[in-house]
Amino acid sequence: MKVAVLGGGPAGLYFAISMKLRDAAHEVVVFERNKADDTFGWGVVLSDETLDNLAANDATSAAAIRKHFAYWDDIAVIHQGVRTVSTGHGFCGIGRMRLLLLLQERARELGVDLRFQAEVDDHENLMAQYDLVIAADGLNSRTRAAFADHFQPDVDTRKCKFVWLGTRQKFDDAFTFIFEKTEHGWVWAHAYQFDPDTATFIVECAQDTWEKFGFGDMTKEESIATCERIFKDHLGGHALMSNANHVRGSAWINFPRVLCERWSYKNIALMGDAAATAHFSIGSGTKLALESAIAMADYLHSEPTLEAAFAKYEDARRLEVLRLQSAARNSMEWFEEVERYLHLDPVQFSYSLLTRSQRISHENLRLRDATWLGGAEAWFQQQAGAPANTNRAPMFAPYRLRGMELKNRVVVSPMAQYKAVDGTPTDWHFVHYGERAKGGAGLVYIEMTCVSPEGRITPGCPGFYKPEHETAWKRIVGFVHTETDAKICAQIGHSGAKGSTQLGWQEMDAPLTDGNWPLLSASETPWSPENQTPKSMTRADMDVVRDQFVASAEMADRCGFDMLELHMAHGYLLASFISPLTNLRTDAYGGSLESRMRWPLEVFQAVRAVWPDEKPISVRISANDWVGDEGVTPEDAVAIARILQEAGVDICDVSAGQTSKRAQPVYGRMFQTPFSDRIRNETGMATMAVGNIYEPDHVNSILMAGRADLVCLARPHLADPYWTLHAAARLGDKGVTWPAPYLPGRDQLYRLAERGPEQMTGKV
Repeated sequence: MKVAVLGGGPAGLYFAISMKLRDAAHEVVVFERNKADDTFGWGVVLSDETLDNLAANDATSAAAIRKHFAYWDDIAVIHQGVRTVSTGHGFCGIGRMRLLLLLQERARELGVDLRFQAEVDDHENLMAQYDLVIAADGLNSRTRAAFADHFQPDVDTRKCKFVWLGTRQKFDDAFTFIFEKTEHGWVWAHAYQFDPDTATFIVECAQDTWEKFGFGDMTKEESIATCERIFKDHLGGHALMSNANHVRGSAWINFPRVLCERWSYKNIALMGDAAATAHFSIGSGTKLALESAIAMADYLHSEPTLEAAFAKYEDARRLEVLRLQSAARNSMEWFEEVERYLHLDPVQFSYSLLTRSQRISHENLRLRDATWLGGAEAWFQQQAGAPANTNRAPMFAPYRLRGMELKNRVVVSPMAQYKAVDGTPTDWHFVHYGERAKGGAGLVYIEMTCVSPEGRITPGCPGFYKPEHETAWKRIVGFVHTETDAKICAQIGHSGAKGSTQLGWQEMDAPLTDGNWPLLSASETPWSPENQTPKSMTRADMDVVRDQFVASAEMADRCGFDMLELHMAHGYLLASFISPLTNLRTDAYGGSLESRMRWPLEVFQAVRAVWPDEKPISVRISANDWVGDEGVTPEDAVAIARILQEAGVDICDVSAGQTSKRAQPVYGRMFQTPFSDRIRNETGMATMAVGNIYEPDHVNSILMAGRADLVCLARPHLADPYWTLHAAARLGDKGVTWPAPYLPGRDQLYRLAERGPEQMTGKV
């Protein structure tokens, strides 16, 4: 096969090597526009896993590369003058120039034709001359641009500015992150050794900080001198160096995240940064390039046609690239919003940094460095007010809201049961809530309980508006308080335009087949074309419903509930006022966010006035309508939370969506937690995180990183009412309280857990 490779970087060179290894008869030519010894970076980072993949593909070049690696196991975080070190991370670095020279040498040994200072402008002609063209021509790929209509690149220029520098200062004991507060804002550095004498030193900051410093108007020399001044306490008198002599000005750039719809066209395929980029903060760009080169070479020799090889390459590598890009995006966004976290204690800040990509979980961090994590957990317990020397995971830390003390941070989310009769809870509810209260969670929610018959979502929804409701709820609350040490929260709400619908296991959100009742909402906006149009509330309607909320709160207090939550999310009545998608009013209750919040706040204030001072009130919000700027955005959610906080709301239950049929949510593990994270760390308000949280690892990482104060799990508690007790057994925590009649079952579970997690299949 006659092969042309555009680009003499790691991807292009390693693909050329891989092709010759598989068949020495291949004619492989590498075209590189720069000189053989030109390079515009300092060091690159690889993992042990990548090194093993290289050794399996080509032991000769892998051995040569290993001889020049700088290894480190530690990550150091310097923040607020404190240097925090954790170990067990297993990285290695090598100079980019050294790596390229080693790959060039190996390529020549195998007979690859390397042509430097060779410009290729006529891609169509090249494609005609060669059987295969690999475009590994980098971030600013000319090939990708030439066939942009086909490759359909998506280039997202990110927020922060950064500059890639080097130094002779030693950072050979740890991959080091340094955060410095300056007169113009925070500036931080990513530093790591890549040969005995030189370290990479990437300086990064927010756009506005960069502008205040005037970096854009500086020469490279002026820019470097400014960075040396900022980080003088960490450079030990050593200079910073740039090798970007090809760039005019200060050499600062914004990171472009690249992803292409297609990676191949006719007989040409994209590889490396030309196809996709991964943010430098997770150090996976070179990994992606080298492993893609191996995969392409394999498929070209295993598949019957070029088209089939390209298809296999895209299918296999795209999934891996998307995984890494997801982790890289998480990491990148953490750094873009790092000023949100810089108020955190150095312990929590370091944990947040270490787990920023979600590739390192809480228990994975324990495997890496049990000593450091144990100290961090002890710090968390101390901050929570636990007794001295408490050594437990964050999920088992106590928490206090007003006069309510929770034994741990696990919350059973409200989950509609649709089993009430005329609004009255039944034995189903008694068993359902009793079981979950016995299961070890600190706080148990009841489902949204409606303030009036017309405020029900379905005929099966419970209420707080009849004497028999009070009797039934009082029985349930009494059992919880008598037989368990859990607290119980009443969530009250009004269905609004989403009312008068079928039971959840019938046709969700669809109108009843008969017996529908009239609906109220902020505006005459039906939930869907199939649902009835609600009445736009008058001032008189607002007064009536406000008073219904007050009466329901008073009933909940008489029943003995420990906490109250107002449901202002998911498109129900109060939410319909908050979202611009459903609030089309032109009076004092529509328009700006402050006006849209006016009536929901009136309801809260009226309820707060009758709810006992020692008992907390939460508000559940939808932090994202998932329709872009037309609806509530995460930025709006911060403003909503500030308004609630100023009004006296104790904690924000941060959910998202379910406000519009047009919503396009982005699902995934803990997918709504970032909204809680942002609200908590931008406002200082206590938050609860919800949304596809199902493992103890998730709970502990959310809490330890300061992304929420309480963590809510719904479906896991439907599958396992004893989720918290089982999680404790799996984690080796014996500090949880089991019901006395169940102690023999507890002891057996502990014995099984000591034999290994595989003995507990189905228990967690």
